Amino acid sequence: MLCSCAGAFAAPFTPKSDDEVVERLPLAADPSARRVEAMRRQLASRPQDRALRVEIARRHFELAMAQGDPRFVGYAFADLAPMAKDAGADAGYWLVLGQLQQYSHDFATALESLARAATLAPQDPQPVAWRAAILMVQARYAEADAECERLAALAEPLFATGCAAYVQAATGALRPAYEKLSAAAAATPRAAPELQLWVQTRLAEMALRLGGDAAAEKHFRAALAQGITDQFLLGAYADFLIDRKRPAEALKLLAGWERSDVLLLRLALAGKAASDAKAADWASQLKERFAEAAQRGDRLHEQEAARFALDVQGQPDEALRLATSNWQQQKEPRDAQVLMRTALAARQPAAAKPALDWLAASRYEDPQLQDLAKQLGGGK
Repeated sequence: MLCSCAGAFAAPFTPKSDDEVVERLPLAADPSARRVEAMRRQLASRPQDRALRVEIARRHFELAMAQGDPRFVGYAFADLAPMAKDAGADAGYWLVLGQLQQYSHDFATALESLARAATLAPQDPQPVAWRAAILMVQARYAEADAECERLAALAEPLFATGCAAYVQAATGALRPAYEKLSAAAAATPRAAPELQLWVQTRLAEMALRLGGDAAAEKHFRAALAQGITDQFLLGAYADFLIDRKRPAEALKLLAGWERSDVLLLRLALAGKAASDAKAADWASQLKERFAEAAQRGDRLHEQEAARFALDVQGQPDEALRLATSNWQQQKEPRDAQVLMRTALAARQPAAAKPALDWLAASRYEDPQLQDLAKQLGGGK
């Protein structure tokens, strides 16, 4: 539902002339990127076309989500900026603005913007779905469930079922949630590819927690078969492969994805495990990016930075610092796992108390997290 992407902007640079090439982007050949550039040329001749401006911002946001390149979020904010003073009743503006704000981890403001979009366009399921997603990131499950209930009257049944199952799977009803969503997916074979990707990825995560590696891999492959670029899916499947001692497959899956910090981390982890010749370079790139982000006060990718410090650099104290800071903003299971792992590695079990409290209160079912809790003295 929500991909918390992370990345780092390069240091400011001013070219000496308009002819100087600043960077050659691999996305230059991407059809989606080319379409957006064509729309931007149209906007240059129609700067007052509000609908076109919002559509360009939306497409820039989608590129950021798919590619893990935060520059597209900057472009989208710039697209919307001329509308800020008189957005008024433009539901599309508030929807895209809310999406951009959540990408920047400004969750409180994002929820407000999305609520405004939902009020202005009460039949549009998107603002409601995004509110549910943000509330899940914040572990506000009852509120997320209420948004999912609203979706039942707005969205197609498979999506509404998926939303509800997502909450149920996080609050002590994992198996019923998996069975319900599996049945709904099987009954909707012609659902849109984007929806099928999302559902199959959620099912893969649930199957893993139920101990079904074969089923999880089947769901991951079904998601990949949709042919849609999605860095969250790539990252999740790469983690699956790395955890199962299949780093060479992870490297093949992520070939060419160095531009995404989220996926570069997986490349570094898989490269280290596989003794790949590029591992040191990937680690060096990440170190530089995370250092630049720290200088800017950028906290968008602290979960990844914590994993990098722990699993690549072998710095448990620094990893724990980052994981603790990350937990202040995000409280998803992955965030809890990183906090618990770093607390163990740093021999500071008390630092994991927030994650242990979340695990007990939510009734989240995951053998790996339960094992970590026992090691920390907080498991049953």
